Amino acid sequence: MATLWTGGVTRVKQGFVGALVGNRLVQSIVAKKWSILLLFMAFLLGRAMILDQLAPFAVAYFAVLYFLRREFIYWTGLFLVAGSLFSAAPQHTGYIVAEMLVFLLIQKGVERFERSDISYAPVIVFAATFFVQLFSHLAGEQISWYSLMMTGVESTLGLILTHIFLQAIPVFTLTRKNYSLKNEEIICLIILLASVMTGTVGWLIGPVTVEHVLSRYLILLFALVGGAPLGASVGVITGLILSLANSSAIYQMSLLAFAGLLAGLLKEGNKIAVSFGMLLGSSILTVYLGNQAEVLNSTWESAAAVVIFCLTPKGVILTLSKYVPGTQENVKSQHDYAKRVRDVTASRVEQFSEVFRQLSRSFKQITAEIQPLQKEEEVSHFMNAVAEKSCTHCWKKKQCWDERFYQTYKVMTEMMTEVELRENMTRKDLRPEWKKVCIKPEQVLEHMKQQYSLYKNDQHWKKQIMDSRQLVADQLSGVSQVMEDLAKEIKREGQELFMQEEQIRSALEELGLSIHSIDVISLDEGNVEIEIVHQYTKGFDECRKIIAPLLSEIVGENIAVKNEQAIERKEGYSTVLFGSTKEYEVETGIAGAAKGGELLSGDSFSTVELGNGKFAVALSDGMGNGERARAESSAALTILQQLLQSGMDEKLAIKSVNSVLMLRSSDEVFATVDVALIDLYSAQTTFLKIGSTPSFIKRGNEVFPVSANNLPVGIVADIDVDLVSVPLQHGDTLIMMTDGIYDAPGHAVNKEMWMKRMISEIEADTPQDFADVLLERVVRYHHGDIYDDMTVVVARVEKFRPEWATFRWPGIQRIERPKTVS
Repeated sequence: MATLWTGGVTRVKQGFVGALVGNRLVQSIVAKKWSILLLFMAFLLGRAMILDQLAPFAVAYFAVLYFLRREFIYWTGLFLVAGSLFSAAPQHTGYIVAEMLVFLLIQKGVERFERSDISYAPVIVFAATFFVQLFSHLAGEQISWYSLMMTGVESTLGLILTHIFLQAIPVFTLTRKNYSLKNEEIICLIILLASVMTGTVGWLIGPVTVEHVLSRYLILLFALVGGAPLGASVGVITGLILSLANSSAIYQMSLLAFAGLLAGLLKEGNKIAVSFGMLLGSSILTVYLGNQAEVLNSTWESAAAVVIFCLTPKGVILTLSKYVPGTQENVKSQHDYAKRVRDVTASRVEQFSEVFRQLSRSFKQITAEIQPLQKEEEVSHFMNAVAEKSCTHCWKKKQCWDERFYQTYKVMTEMMTEVELRENMTRKDLRPEWKKVCIKPEQVLEHMKQQYSLYKNDQHWKKQIMDSRQLVADQLSGVSQVMEDLAKEIKREGQELFMQEEQIRSALEELGLSIHSIDVISLDEGNVEIEIVHQYTKGFDECRKIIAPLLSEIVGENIAVKNEQAIERKEGYSTVLFGSTKEYEVETGIAGAAKGGELLSGDSFSTVELGNGKFAVALSDGMGNGERARAESSAALTILQQLLQSGMDEKLAIKSVNSVLMLRSSDEVFATVDVALIDLYSAQTTFLKIGSTPSFIKRGNEVFPVSANNLPVGIVADIDVDLVSVPLQHGDTLIMMTDGIYDAPGHAVNKEMWMKRMISEIEADTPQDFADVLLERVVRYHHGDIYDDMTVVVARVEKFRPEWATFRWPGIQRIERPKTVS
C-alpha cells in the first residue's frame, strides 16, 4: 500500500513538473518569437534614412527598448549598428554608435540621482543627438547655418519618434493588458511600421521593390480591419514616410492613399474584395502617372502584396482587429475581458457567501449539540455540589452513597424538583420519607436552595449566550444570502441586444426622430433600462410625448423617463434614460411636533424606495424626548433601511437592529419601530410593528386598524417579530403615528375608536394636508399643549398613470425579451 501511495505521489509530481516545464517552454518560445521580431525591426531601423542624410530612427528605438526590454538592450544596439553598416550611407554608423553611448551616459547619470523615468527618454534622445551632431560639425570645421538647422531637425525628429515609439512598441512587447488602442496609438503603430519599411529601401527582387510590396500589404491588412478611414490613413502615412526616404517615390503617397480608400470601402467582401479594391486603386493612378514599365512593375508589386495577404493566417487578422476600436473583434475582446472580471468577482463573492454560510451552520450546530449535553452535565454538577457541601463530613456518607446510592439519588432528585417548583420552600415542606432517608434534610435543603440560585443565574447567562449565538448564526445566514444574490446578479451575463436595439431604432426613425445611439442596458421585466441619445427640439419634449409611449408599446410595460441630460459637446443632443415604472405609486406626507414646542423631537421617520420594487414607510419613537431619544430612533431607522436595501429578510433585519441597539449602550434605551413595506407591483403591504401604536388604513368611508403586540427593540435580546400582511387597493390611505398622537385622548377614552372617528372625519386632497389636519386636531384637543413628541406619516397608494398614453405604429412588433441567465 505504501508503495502504491509513493508511486502515485511521484506520478502526480512528475505530471505537475511536466506541465510547469511545458508551460514555461511555451512562454519562452513566444518570448523568443517577439524578441526576434524586435531585433529584426532594429536591423531595419538601423538602415532607415530620411533624405539620405538623417538617421533619427536608431537612437529613438534604442532608448525605448532600454526602458521596455532592457534585458537584451546590447543585442538591440548590435543589430542597429549592423543595419547601419548595410545601409546606403554606412558613414552614419559612427554617429549612431556615439548617440547611443551618449544616451547611456546621460541615462546612467540620471539613474544615479534616482530621477530616472521613461518620460525623460525623448528629452535625453534629443540631447544625445544634438550634442553628437554638433560636436561632429565643430570637429570637422564644417559648421554653418544649414548644418545647425539639419542638426536641430534630426534632434527634433528623434524626440518625436521616441514619443511615437513609446506608444507603439508596447504592442509588440506584450506589456499592454487591454486590447483597445486609441486612434493616436494606432497612428503611432502605423508610423513605426512605416519607419521599419524604410529600412527595406533599395531591396529588389527582380522588378519588384520590397518596400512597395510591404506598404501595399500593410494597406490591405488595415483596410480589411478598419475600413476606408483606416486604409486611407495608412496609405497617407506610409506614402509620406517612404517618400521622405526616397524622394523619387513622392507619387506613392497619393497612390497608396487612394488604394487604401478603395480597399477599405470593399471590406465587407473580405479578402478578395479588399484585394480587388487595392489593385484597382493602385492601377488607376499608376496608369495616370507612370509609363508602361512602371505600370507593369506596379502590377507585379500589387500582385505580390495580394498573394502575401491571402496567405496571411486568419489569426493574425483577428489579433490585429482586437487592437482597432470599433471592430467586432475589439468589442468581443472587451466583452470577454469584462466577462472574465465579472466571473472572477462573482466566484469570489460566492466563496465569501459559502464561508458565511458555513459559519452560520457551525454556530447552529454547536448550539443544537451542546444543549442536551449541557442539561445532563449541569444536573450532575448541581447534585455533586450539593452532596459535597452537605455529605462530605456526614458520618452516614458511605452508607447513603455507597450502599443505598439509587435511593439517595432519587431523594435528592425529588428535592431538587420541588426546589425548582417552589423556590421559597421551607423546612415545613420537607416530606417525611425524605427525613427517613437523610438525617440532615434541613441542611441539604438550604444548600440546595443556594446552589439552585447559582444554577438559575448561570442558566440565565448561558441562555443569553445561546441566544446570541443563534442571532449571530441568523445574521451570518442573512449576509450569506445577500452575497449569494449579489453573485447571481454579477454572473448574469451581458446579453447582446443588437437586434432589439435595431428594432427600437427603426421604429423611432419611422416617426421622423433623429436617433444618434441606442443602448439597451436591461430588458428584464419590471427592470427595463434603455439609454437613447437623440436630437431634440426645444419645447417639443419628444422623449416623454413620443419615445416613452412608443417604448411602452414595444416592451409591453409602462416606460417613463428616468433621467434626461443635455450633451454639452453636441448642442441639440441629449442623453435620456428610460426605465420601467411600477404599477402603483406612493405619495407621502409628514407632520410632527416636539414635546412642549421644543425644536428637537425624539421621533424619526423615513420614506424611501428600496430599489427592489418596494416602498418603505418607517416611523420610530425613541425612549423619552430630546436629543438622546432622537439618536436612538434615528439609529434604528437608518440601520433598518440599510439592511432592507441590501436585500436582507425583514425579520432578520429587525433582529439585527435590536441587537445593535442593545450593544450601543449599557443604559436602558429602546425605540419603537413601525414599518410598512409596500409592493409597488401588487400593493401588498407588510407591516413590521415592534412596540409601536396601531396603524390605520382608510378605504373610502371605512377605517380599520393594523396592530401587533411586540416589545420595543433594545429591551430584550430575543424578540418575536410578527409580520402582518394586508393587501392595499387603489386610493387607500395609510396613517402611521407615534404614541404622542395615539394616546392624546387619555386613558378614560377608547383610543382606537376615538382615532378611527377622527380619521374618518378628515377629508383632504393630499397626504400632506391629511397629516397636517390630523396633527392640528390632536393639538387643539389639548388646547394647544403638546404633552409628548407627536409625528404622523400618511401614505396614499394610487395606480400609476403614465403622462402620455401608449400608441401603436403600423408594422411595429413587440420586442423579444432575452432569456435570463441564472
